[in-house]
Amino acid sequence: MATTPEQPPAAPPKPTWEPKQQDPPYPWLRPTIRIRLTLLYGGMFLIAGIVLLSIIYMLAAQALHDAGSVAFRVAGTNVQITSDTCPQLGAALNNDQLNDAIKACTSAQRQHALDSLLNRALLALVGLSVMAFAFGYAMAGRVLSPLGRITRTARRVAGTDLTRRIELDGPDDELKELADTFDDMLDRLERAFTAQQRFVGNASHELRTPLAINRTLLEVHLSDPEAPPELHQLGKTLLATNERSEQLVEGLLLLARSDNQIIERKPVDLAEVAERAIDQTRAEALARKVEIRGVRASAGVQGNGVLLERIALNLVQNAVRYNVPEDGWVEVTTEARDGQALLVVSNTGPVVPAYEIDNLFEPFRRLRTERTGSDKGVGLGLSIARSVARAHGGRIIAEPREGGGLVMRVTLPV
Repeated sequence: MATTPEQPPAAPPKPTWEPKQQDPPYPWLRPTIRIRLTLLYGGMFLIAGIVLLSIIYMLAAQALHDAGSVAFRVAGTNVQITSDTCPQLGAALNNDQLNDAIKACTSAQRQHALDSLLNRALLALVGLSVMAFAFGYAMAGRVLSPLGRITRTARRVAGTDLTRRIELDGPDDELKELADTFDDMLDRLERAFTAQQRFVGNASHELRTPLAINRTLLEVHLSDPEAPPELHQLGKTLLATNERSEQLVEGLLLLARSDNQIIERKPVDLAEVAERAIDQTRAEALARKVEIRGVRASAGVQGNGVLLERIALNLVQNAVRYNVPEDGWVEVTTEARDGQALLVVSNTGPVVPAYEIDNLFEPFRRLRTERTGSDKGVGLGLSIARSVARAHGGRIIAEPREGGGLVMRVTLPV
């Protein structure tokens, strides 16, 4: 009688999560210091111009009002007055109407003069405001040009080019003091970085060599068929201890190297990286009866393929080793979303409190025994994964999964 294979346990819904927000579409709208200084200079000039224009307008209005009263009156008879600007004078039938027409005409002429003055002054103010904002922008750029130079140097230094210096010329002001202080700091960083590289290179040789010699000697003694069983057992124990020490040394050296930015980058597909990590872990997963599943879509990034494979391998190995005794599973997925490449590794396992998540990424920091009871780890896997992710300009986030286990998300820029 044929039996149907058991269906794997359904994974609970993954917690919602949104990738890191992208930069705004219009970076030139960012309120930089130059823009703020431009607005300050131009705004102060605009306010001063409005105040000056108001004062001039009030003084001109007062002067016209004082001089605008009619200085004569028509008292005779049969007086005929004509004017091209005041045609209503010719329609006056008597002296009273004529005097009223003269007053109205004078008032209209005064108001026209004030309106003309205001319009021309406003046009002049608009033109001067444009010139003021342009002048303020140019002056702000000239004043802040040393800061731009400092920023460009800092960006080059961020790419591990510690040989760059600002070497700012000019007057001995606050900006030159800032640039000189930054150069001094770069000198110290370069010396420290060089010393670290020298130490890593020396440690790589000095630590690996005796461990390799120990491993060779132990393997030679274990290959002796006449050796007693007690010696074989002792040799296997020492060989396992030596192997663990080698893993610890390799992890420390990799952690020291991966703390820096990756200079040489090549196209890498996270789906291929994840598949290689799964292939290296599949035998251990079968031995522990842990199912590995998930859909891995293509997600290309620029980086170091070996280091990215180490991220996936560490995450998958941890997910397999720290799992439940029966019916456990590990889900590995990759995808490209919103300009970022995502690698997600989730698994069943013991319940991990949220307040203990940060301790997972600390070197040699161990949580409770049910999560760190494996004898195959050295406490550096997640520290290395976080360091490599940062070196690629990305990040790694751990979240406790409902029902036990973790959800590890690696986000890398495309």
